[in-house]
Amino acid sequence: MPDFRVSAVLEGHGDDVRAVAFPNSKTVLSASRDATVRVWKLLSTPPPTYDYNISSHGSAFINSLAYYPPTADFPEGLIFSGGQDTIIEARQPSKPADGNAEALLLGHGHNVCAIDVCPEGGWVVSGSWDSSAKIWRVGKWECEVTLEGHKGSVWAVLAYDNDTIVTGCADQIIRVFHVSGRLIRSIHGSKDVIRALCKVPPNHPSGAQIASASNDGIIRLWTLQGQQVGELHGHESFIYSLATLPSGEIISSGEDRTVRVWAGNQCIQTITHPAISVWGVATCQENGDIVTGASDRVTRVFSRVKDRQADEAVIQQFENSVKESSIPQQQMGDINKEKLPGPEFLKQKSGTKEGQVQMIREDNGNVTAHTWSIAAQQWVNVGTVVDAVGSSGRKVEYLGQDYDYVFDVDIEDGKPPLKLPYNLSQNPYEAATKFIQDNELPMGYLDQVTNFIVTNTKGASIEASNQTAPTSGAGPTTESQPSSSLPTSRPTVLPQTSYLSIKTANIKIIQKKIGELNVQLVSSGSKDVSLSPSELDTVLALCAQLEQTPSLKDSQVVEYGLPLVVKIATTWPATHRLPCLDLLRLLAAATPLVAASDDSGDNLISSLISSGVFTSPINVNNAMLAVRAFANLFETEAGRLLVANNFDTVTSQIVSLVSAGGTPNRNLTIAITTLYINLSVFYTLAQNASNPDSAEKALALLDQLAKIIAKEKDSEAIYRGLVALGTLVTGLGSEVKSAAKDVYEVGKILSSVLDAGFGREPRFKGIIGEIRSAIE
Repeated sequence: MPDFRVSAVLEGHGDDVRAVAFPNSKTVLSASRDATVRVWKLLSTPPPTYDYNISSHGSAFINSLAYYPPTADFPEGLIFSGGQDTIIEARQPSKPADGNAEALLLGHGHNVCAIDVCPEGGWVVSGSWDSSAKIWRVGKWECEVTLEGHKGSVWAVLAYDNDTIVTGCADQIIRVFHVSGRLIRSIHGSKDVIRALCKVPPNHPSGAQIASASNDGIIRLWTLQGQQVGELHGHESFIYSLATLPSGEIISSGEDRTVRVWAGNQCIQTITHPAISVWGVATCQENGDIVTGASDRVTRVFSRVKDRQADEAVIQQFENSVKESSIPQQQMGDINKEKLPGPEFLKQKSGTKEGQVQMIREDNGNVTAHTWSIAAQQWVNVGTVVDAVGSSGRKVEYLGQDYDYVFDVDIEDGKPPLKLPYNLSQNPYEAATKFIQDNELPMGYLDQVTNFIVTNTKGASIEASNQTAPTSGAGPTTESQPSSSLPTSRPTVLPQTSYLSIKTANIKIIQKKIGELNVQLVSSGSKDVSLSPSELDTVLALCAQLEQTPSLKDSQVVEYGLPLVVKIATTWPATHRLPCLDLLRLLAAATPLVAASDDSGDNLISSLISSGVFTSPINVNNAMLAVRAFANLFETEAGRLLVANNFDTVTSQIVSLVSAGGTPNRNLTIAITTLYINLSVFYTLAQNASNPDSAEKALALLDQLAKIIAKEKDSEAIYRGLVALGTLVTGLGSEVKSAAKDVYEVGKILSSVLDAGFGREPRFKGIIGEIRSAIE
């Protein structure tokens, strides 16, 4: 077989290309962290030339993508995409991004990270960080079955046939389900998080039926009965994606910058990319071409057929970009420059297998990496290793101080990366904690940020700390969670002393939605609740100022705009309130004016409650944003006092909300536990802890927290509940501790959390240990 070579380089995305699909020989699909899905159409060949239109434009990272072939109802087929906003969108390829989708599939409580389709069965399957997979019936647009039992994120889903679904999970288990939801079999044997699955062609020599890929860099071949029949070794880091060619070959991509082609058990070609991560790979079943999506924001098509390859200038440009790319030292492991061979090695020695990596010490002192190509029978330069540990004798300056490392960490969509400074003399947990507090991030990032620091400084020591560190974007939103040993010294978390807020938002989307919904209300005759043109301008100006100005305390726009925002958030139809409540949630954290009462004596809390936001039938998203607004009030002193003065009213609404909704939506529960953390902090701070009323309030919170933790299944919600509970028992007196132990049986609840498997996370072990020490 000839080697794959570049066919087309498709540029246009503004961030990592996270998922790709190849529906037919004339169409490529790509989804990105820039919140768009793009449809690339082949215009002419040779050489292949493409143009794109944006099929979907959302407000959050899009991480998963699948194409459903044409039907009578949908003659163009359907593009299914999902991501950080938990919504799966179904859209025909030619529909404009600003038009209505065919359907929005609602039900997941966290990032949608995998989608696959079964056209013969008429259904779609999705996997999510919420530890579930769901089956959706095309045309009915409702969740038909939820596949339960996963103990972690469902990173991969495979529609094997009409009746069979396979899932790959962070708990290292492959599960085989009947389409009815019945678990047929659990397959153990993977040694790490399972990130990808694919169906193995029937002509594969191993006799395998499915392949799985893990964070350990190994592709494992299985029968559906659970027998492992082969392993493919070659990748040097996480594997993110698997696909198969019509020829029966398996294609894989991963964090080691490569796409690999496997014939039988052998890697026969390695395609190195000028990027850190090759997030996705897909194949065209019509012609055997492949498409990749990578962290350098580029989608690339590769072909074995000369007529479908790019001209030599484009191919040479691609090869040069690989050669000129920089490889972070930590990706290559420990390097002893003095023991590396020089350039003469490349002429004297051949490689022993496809993709073998050899480091070379160049005459100028640089270290370059080369891989062996079986087809070309030569070493191929794939980049320069940047500043190996101990090589440069320099520090990095940040905010007037010198650090051993200053990392770039991507957190928010469309925002610049945050800076994470670190010295080797620091405890990684302490540095991670400070980073999270300084940037007002969720505490759920603590272990991930710590792992990131440990992994990216592996091998460095204080004695060899005078070096410039390469920056990296592998922060919490990369979803790359390295498996590395954690420091043995972990600082205490309890009691929590700072308030948390939930302030991430895409204000431009909020502006757009409020404008569109207001037009709908006017056109439908609802002029009594709609905004006049001048009122709408005021609200939109408030949005713009909120985006530009961190503090709105002295803004005249707030004075005039705030009552209008409260009006639309409480009087518009429930189906229209989402962007209004979202804006109100942001304002609650930005200005103390939100906590003031109006002329009639109403305040934000009473206005929201009287609007029916917590009344059955509950709109979960509206209720979630209202609770987030309550939590964000703690950003100002006036807001804190408003919530404290309405403690009974607020908590009684939460109790009825949880009771009415059964097991709440994940995002709603996280909002509730964030609010309870802030209340716990308020009542345990020195100026409030001595007040007898604080103990009474603490007991009421203990009661509610114990119930939430006991029945909740989401790890972030449980952890936040434990932080709130732990803050109360460590920050107040013996009365609260005794009640926690004897009345609310906190000890049993902690044991049940560990029994459910959450004890595998160090943050759970640490905080549970602190709570037990306080109550025993």
